[in-house]
Amino acid sequence: MPSAADIQIKEQLIEQPALAAAAQAVAGAGHSGAAVANLGRLDGETQVVFIIGDPIAQVKSPSLLSARFAALGENTLVVPGHISAAAVPAFMEGLAALQNSPGLVITVPHKQAMVAHCAKTSKRAYFAGSVNVMRRVDGLWHGDNTDGMGYVAGIEKRGGDIDGQAVLLVGAGGAGSAIAYEFLVRGAKRLAIHDVDNQRRDDLIARLSEAFPGQVEAGSSDPSGFDIVANATPLGMRAGDPYPVDIDKLHSGQFAACPITKPERSPFIEAAMAKGCRTMPGLGMFQAQEGLLIDALRTLNLN
Repeated sequence: MPSAADIQIKEQLIEQPALAAAAQAVAGAGHSGAAVANLGRLDGETQVVFIIGDPIAQVKSPSLLSARFAALGENTLVVPGHISAAAVPAFMEGLAALQNSPGLVITVPHKQAMVAHCAKTSKRAYFAGSVNVMRRVDGLWHGDNTDGMGYVAGIEKRGGDIDGQAVLLVGAGGAGSAIAYEFLVRGAKRLAIHDVDNQRRDDLIARLSEAFPGQVEAGSSDPSGFDIVANATPLGMRAGDPYPVDIDKLHSGQFAACPITKPERSPFIEAAMAKGCRTMPGLGMFQAQEGLLIDALRTLNLN
């Protein structure tokens, strides 16, 4: 017979569909009933990790990361925070006073701006010029960027190969910068970067050329001649957005990748699939980096 606590947890899950989905994920991964129970826990000992962005409605990570923490037996919830660029300083000032918030996840458009709030950043974050995860260490923020690792791992998991390939990357923002670095670390022989902001593109090329001389160049929206066509922009999140590349020039021998999770398959990914390309939609990237984010939130220490 179920205990009163079990009944209470079940009632909570019925009333909260997102929580129920996360609980299913925990149980489906073979974790114990105690882990599922921990997911429904909310009390004075709960640790809160914000994920901030503008917009924020598209993110799927709050329930997924909360489920990961529950599976580890930790009383930590990941909560979305809709923060405009102008409000970031005030948010960080308030967060400094919040003693039960040990970490922070960052999404569009704050990844580059948040570097200024870090006392220390990883080598990966330096070359990316951005952070997507921060952890408080002795009262100071340490930052890293897992976007590139997640993006490239997602491609590899879907049968893509990076080593020796020619890559066109569209987007030199926070995520794009991290993805660019990771492509080169994983052995891409040539990386062309295209961005509507030429200065931002050129700054990224200059940074990457310090470590990878002769391998990075300016690109365009023409995907011809590339093995991998990688979108790292928000184009496709909103109805009417243009494609990141000229889709008429895609062909079945290419691999197309995109970070967008809402819609689950962006118009770019749909167009690439219609051309016969192998693809990685945004959820593939996030699934690949879930564990990386959790590790950073629990253990990142650059001292």
